[in-house]
Amino acid sequence: MADGHFILASASPRRQELLRQAGYTFDVYPADLDEAALSKDLGPSDTARTLALAKAETIAAKFPNELVLAADTIVSFGEMVLGKAVDAKDARKMLRLLAGTTHLVITGVAAVRIADNFNRVTRIMTAVRMNPLTIQQIDNYVATNIWQGKAGSYGIQDKDPFCTRLSGYNTNIVGLPMTTTKAILQEAGIGPGTPEKPNV
Repeated sequence: MADGHFILASASPRRQELLRQAGYTFDVYPADLDEAALSKDLGPSDTARTLALAKAETIAAKFPNELVLAADTIVSFGEMVLGKAVDAKDARKMLRLLAGTTHLVITGVAAVRIADNFNRVTRIMTAVRMNPLTIQQIDNYVATNIWQGKAGSYGIQDKDPFCTRLSGYNTNIVGLPMTTTKAILQEAGIGPGTPEKPNV
């Protein structure tokens, strides 16, 4: 399969890094959407899928001959959807809620190419256990600002992580489940990419 080019509808540096590490070539055109309006009254899984597809379709409309890949990651605490914190106060609130709990990280992945009616959308879930955290630990973490731009206000890839993956793939928690993404890109005729080992 010949290597191909596509558009990533995401400004996430973590998604870009995962794709580049896998050897893909792509351009970045983030989709600017009113995510709150699009996901109103939706459950966690539907929120991730709906937002990923909306991002892909928005950018695909501008580049109908290109494959557009998009993703949206949320943290689900029961039926509560946690996206990216808007400020430090919001980040503290999320971390206090999640500390000492098991919750789900859900990433919706969508790929759209209008020219040949290629349209794929799915969602991947990973269970995560967060250690109990003191108020001081949360405040210290929030002060680093590394929570910014991360669903649930944390990253499993952070230095000295305080959470553990219980099932699923680490790349899903980072923001792009690479096993699923590679399969979708391959189906669209775009390579390269090698399979990710489960539970690594």
